[in-house]
Amino acid sequence: MDMRSRVMDALKTAMKEKDAERLSTLRLINAAIKDMDIDLRGKGEEDAEVTDADVLGILGKMVKQRQESARAYEEGGRLELAEKELSEITVIEEFLPRQLSEEETAAAVEAAIAEVGAESIRDMGKVMGVLKAQYTGQMDFGMVGPMVKAKLG
Repeated sequence: MDMRSRVMDALKTAMKEKDAERLSTLRLINAAIKDMDIDLRGKGEEDAEVTDADVLGILGKMVKQRQESARAYEEGGRLELAEKELSEITVIEEFLPRQLSEEETAAAVEAAIAEVGAESIRDMGKVMGVLKAQYTGQMDFGMVGPMVKAKLG
């Protein structure tokens, strides 16, 4: 089942169960997917579909935004708002694949470097491209970038 269908099924279930918190988060996910659809059509790609990789990218961004918001709310003493952001993260993460451990991430970086034949920092873009193609939604590329840089530098 593709990601869009999974989100829609979860949305329908949340409606039936009258789970308001979950429903609002699922609606946000659905709206983000529809926004990407509209963006693709706006670029003249009439028959372009949002792929599962696109949806994983959207979900990853949503989690990152909520983590930053929760941190800001906690620093500002607004714990009830931080809890709301954290509960939204829980719902969003249901649709993301399992995150790779640090060891698995390091092994994936090594494999990508070998696959591309990267030898210097100039090859970093190629390595990151391979990693993003294979592991979207499974690793935090903000932390992977410095790891790749250290291996190549």
